[in-house]
Amino acid sequence: MKLITFLHENVEKVGVLAADETAVAPLPFPDMNTLIESGNLSAAQAAESVPLSEVTLLAPIPHPRQDVICLGINYRSHAAEAEQYSDAFKKERPIPIYFSKRVTEAVAPGGFIESHPGLVERLDYEAELAVIIGKKARNVPAEEAERYIFGYTVLNDVSARVLQTSHKQWYFGKGLDGFTPMGPCITTADEIAFPPRLAITCRVNGELRQDSTTDLLLTGIPEIIAELSSGMTLLPGTIIATGTPAGVGMGFDPPRFLKSGDSVECRIEGIGTLQNTVR
Repeated sequence: MKLITFLHENVEKVGVLAADETAVAPLPFPDMNTLIESGNLSAAQAAESVPLSEVTLLAPIPHPRQDVICLGINYRSHAAEAEQYSDAFKKERPIPIYFSKRVTEAVAPGGFIESHPGLVERLDYEAELAVIIGKKARNVPAEEAERYIFGYTVLNDVSARVLQTSHKQWYFGKGLDGFTPMGPCITTADEIAFPPRLAITCRVNGELRQDSTTDLLLTGIPEIIAELSSGMTLLPGTIIATGTPAGVGMGFDPPRFLKSGDSVECRIEGIGTLQNTVR
């Protein structure tokens, strides 16, 4: 099923999308984190459906309880373009690059990517498959990782390339307000074959920039969950952004960064399209 967070009559609710995605049936949970933590979605009784045209869509998890865990340089094609742009992205060892992304409030589908004039130069986009952890995970073997996944969503890992490279670490350049668009929904894990092999694309002002599949990860989802959980506890609702394929703005010659007014559409097969505008 596809789950969304939305506003209806000025009240935040969570619900299940109808098969034709024209209506949503509210569920008896105050927010998505509570729903995930309950671990009992099948027992929830949906209320009468509301036309989607009457609600305002929010990010599926508007206020993550913890920073988003991200994978850097996790597609071979992106690794090549990143190294060409700057030595700061060179991977000296074939091990995963993990970093965290500060998210005070995730940007809703249709919402604005903040350009932060005067602070940010070289604003970039990154379409990513995000994994949502469904239950407390610690010391999870790779072969059991699938059991700990609640679902998947689309995440745009917006990046300020100058801040990212000049600070020699990525937290500030990745974690500014308005830098985490997410949505349009969470597709539950039972709807997607594991490990996911889904088409992933990004278009800027309608032009195709990124075009790949999610099975090309250098470090796969089972290995990510196994390694992270070997030393830290992953709580229900934890969001893991798995990395982006080639085609980001810094990968072009000359680079093609975002500017105010640009429309960015990140799409993943089986989940949907996340559209946002740069402000």
